Amino acid sequence: MADRRPVETAVERDDGVAFLMRGAGGGAQLPHDLVHALVEQELGVADGIWGCVADGVVWRSMRHVSGRQPPHAGERSERLKKERRDRVMEAEGLADVVRRLSRGEPVPPGAVAGSGRPREALESAAAALAAAEVRWAGLAPGERWVLSWSVPGRRGSTAGRSRAGRGPRGR
Repeated sequence: MADRRPVETAVERDDGVAFLMRGAGGGAQLPHDLVHALVEQELGVADGIWGCVADGVVWRSMRHVSGRQPPHAGERSERLKKERRDRVMEAEGLADVVRRLSRGEPVPPGAVAGSGRPREALESAAAALAAAEVRWAGLAPGERWVLSWSVPGRRGSTAGRSRAGRGPRGR
C-alpha cells in the first residue's frame, strides 16, 4: 500500500543466528512485526509468530545475515510452520483485534469472544500497544527500538531480540 513503507527488523535468536526481516509499517504506524511482538508478549502467546522465530522458523521475509544455523534448519522450519499453522493464524487474529482496540476502531462481531482471551486482557494489551505507537512515532531518524522478546512459561528467559528500524534499511 502506498502509505506503508518497508521496515527492516534485525532479529538475533538466542542461538546466535541473526536475520534481517523485511516487513510493512513505518512512518507513524508500528511495523506489523513489532505489533506481533508486543501483542504476543503482552498476552503471553508463546507459539505465535515470534515463538516460531525463536524456535527456528524462518519466514520468507527473513534473510540470514550471521551465525551458524543448526543442521537441517530448513527442514525444521518447514515442519514447524505446518505444525503451528493454526496457532500462527490465531496470533494474527489476536494482533488484529488488539490493534483495532488500541485505535478505537470497530472490531468484527465475535472477535473478542472468539479470541479466547478475557476482554480485560485484550484492552490492557491495546493500551500497551497505543503507548508503543506513541513511542514509535517519537523515534528520531536513525534511532532504534530494541526489544527482548520473552513470554512467561517459555524455556529460557528470552527468545531473542529484535531491533526495528524505521523506513527502508532502518531510518
